[in-house]
Amino acid sequence: MIETNRFTLPNGLRIVHNQDSATAMVALNILYNVGSRDESPELTGMAHLFEHLMFGGSKNIPEFDKALEDAGGTNNAWTNCDFTNFYDIVPAHNVETAFWLESDRMNELAFSERSLEVQRQVVCEEFKQVCLNQPYGDLFHHLYALAYKKHPYRFPVIGKELSHIERVTINDVKSFFYRHYAPNNAVLAVTGNITFDETLRLAEKWFGSIPSRDIPSRDYAAEPLQTSPRREEMSGRVPQTVIYKAYHMPGYADETYPACDVITDLLSAGQSSRFYRRLLMDTDMFTRVDASITGTEEPGLLLLSAHLREGVDIEAAEAAITDGARSLISEPPSDYELQRALNRFESNHTFGCMNYANLASLLAQSEMRGQDINNIVARQREVTPAMISDTAATILVPDNSSTLIYSPAK
Repeated sequence: MIETNRFTLPNGLRIVHNQDSATAMVALNILYNVGSRDESPELTGMAHLFEHLMFGGSKNIPEFDKALEDAGGTNNAWTNCDFTNFYDIVPAHNVETAFWLESDRMNELAFSERSLEVQRQVVCEEFKQVCLNQPYGDLFHHLYALAYKKHPYRFPVIGKELSHIERVTINDVKSFFYRHYAPNNAVLAVTGNITFDETLRLAEKWFGSIPSRDIPSRDYAAEPLQTSPRREEMSGRVPQTVIYKAYHMPGYADETYPACDVITDLLSAGQSSRFYRRLLMDTDMFTRVDASITGTEEPGLLLLSAHLREGVDIEAAEAAITDGARSLISEPPSDYELQRALNRFESNHTFGCMNYANLASLLAQSEMRGQDINNIVARQREVTPAMISDTAATILVPDNSSTLIYSPAK
């Protein structure tokens, strides 16, 4: 049982805390309820750009990293479709520095043309390196556009195209900041060697005066039900043919989400998984097979993928992947097979929570979702073999599939 304390400041900032006296460190994790789904279709990549801009200086602190490093701390951040996350790790005796730094950039960034240009160049180079110069770098641009027709999940987090980032203005930056980066749109998780009383004192001191802001409602269109198979074939500078199959699945809060998660574990997690035994060991078609979920708050995707050996017939390989996944319908997992997957999930979750810094991130996400972190494993363990079979029969159907074939250019 993970002991947590919670409090909400008058400005709407939610605080969740866990004390761990076994470490000399403290982790601060701030999760903002903003991601790539909150961007304009004409200006994608903004949330990811902001992940970088938030380190470019705030109203009173020109160099975020230097101030934290001087206090013996480290930091990092990540962005996905739904959230943007920042975390700092500092010695407990210097924890106030982290509160000061995070509150100052939540209150107001420096908004300088110089900072924007520096971070724009960094993000543009990342886009070129990851999406344009790396094999399969543009695969998810094509796959998401194939699977989604209306929902903003159709754009990768890094942005739809380079030109969107290149034309961002300082006014665009200010507008996006004040619409999303606010105490009433964030969760502050604090873990490590700090009491709840001290956490509240520092949170009220440094965050309490930041005003709440008007957060726009999410009014984009829901993704229409897919009613027929979709398919695209493309070629490029890649070493081997890959097949990706995307199936629409429910979002995180849906009661069948855990079953989808377990389905992909049964298919590809470890050497006892069905894909490993049936596709890698029993055939010579593939060098790699995988199954995963995008893990999004709103309806996302269950993905099947495979790297083909040279000369393998694509149609036969695709049939083998599909049949391997749909085996969960005709051959539901035994109690032993299912318990093995659930034990793996519980083990990973438990060990993840033992690290105070990782726990801060998990607490922030649970709080943002209105979920008790202590119920995560129990929710997963409600999955039964019948639920696996029924969910697979609902999701893994041709009319719900988007297939992308990416082959070497001839």
